[in-house]
Amino acid sequence: MKILLCPLSDGGYLYPVLAAGRELRLRGHDVSVLGRSSVAPVVAEAGLPFAAAEEFGGRRAFSATWWGQTGPDQYRAVLRAARETGADLLVTSVLCNGALVAAEALDLPVVVVGLSVHLWDYRSGGEGEPQLGRTRDSRTRDTLRLHAAVREQAGLAGRACRWGDGALLGDVLLLRGDPALEYPGARLPERVRHVGPLSWEPTPDPGEVAAIEEHLARSGKPVVYVHLGRFFEGRSLWPRLNEAFTGGRFQAVVEQGRSTDPAPAPDADILLVRKRWLGPLVDRAGLVLSNGTSAPVLAALLRGRPLALSPNGSEQPVLTGACMRAGVAVHFPKSPAVPASALLESAWRDDGLRSHAQVLGGRLAAADGAARAADVIEQVAGASAPAARASALSKENHEYATSGPR
Repeated sequence: MKILLCPLSDGGYLYPVLAAGRELRLRGHDVSVLGRSSVAPVVAEAGLPFAAAEEFGGRRAFSATWWGQTGPDQYRAVLRAARETGADLLVTSVLCNGALVAAEALDLPVVVVGLSVHLWDYRSGGEGEPQLGRTRDSRTRDTLRLHAAVREQAGLAGRACRWGDGALLGDVLLLRGDPALEYPGARLPERVRHVGPLSWEPTPDPGEVAAIEEHLARSGKPVVYVHLGRFFEGRSLWPRLNEAFTGGRFQAVVEQGRSTDPAPAPDADILLVRKRWLGPLVDRAGLVLSNGTSAPVLAALLRGRPLALSPNGSEQPVLTGACMRAGVAVHFPKSPAVPASALLESAWRDDGLRSHAQVLGGRLAAADGAARAADVIEQVAGASAPAARASALSKENHEYATSGPR
């Protein structure tokens, strides 16, 4: 089977799909990756063939920053790459509307690799879920609207969507978390499956790790790992970070992530980094402070580390609420009403918080996410085989699918 991986190229989206792709290749499938040219070295380390999206008209089309604006470009890039590779199945990321529409145009099955929690409407239940951010209904409607706009530009608006009102799920949506992170009593849509963390990251450079260790050893203070996501329209966390790590008993390693305008104070015990990996840094820390994106949350839980979470937008409020319900995280507000150092001290010393993180992390670590994901992908391919054989994948039969702006 020929499989095209076409996730977003940001590490939090790319690495889990590469974990599944590596397992699929071990099983004998022909797996290739489409992504931004900048991630070519990472994909090479994963041992998979790579095609640069820019060569297929997909500049910015696989960036999480631009996901809501580049759907048509992503659609065309995936369409062309799938034809060139002769793909039988696509694997993409949540939020990749262009890839979903390309799969529909080519009549190919598509598996969506999601986050650690479900973002969209539940099948049933969940009515009492507190909302730290926007509602599930609002998030679902807005994303479906963006998906419909890409379908229209691709010339597919005149026919019913292959997946009905569940277009955002593809044939199957894989969640990388644990059922305990979903709202109690809520039922997920039928095409949603939990597979586990899908952990993989590039191998850290030993010299870089040693330099960080040397820096941390000079202070000797306990380490908090901080992983920043996008601020969206929220307030910057930097004032609170400077407050927490200036003259206190903790030091921080701050992964800048996708945030902008870092502002560590000159006398703060803060080491600012930008790495393609985070494992050794979480290993070194006793607590993880994050905006609440899946990559640092799962990395913390897999190592039994408790969390302090300060969410902004997107998945961050949903995952923060889930982690607080599960007893593995505390809320770290941006408001200075409670001293930041006191919040960190309380979380650090909370044995219940740490115990819950170890239990949930143990369940996640026991799940062979790559094998589970590969099993589901093979099942989807098998179920779709008759339709695939009946479908003509030639350029002539699908020339209509290239309509729209170029």
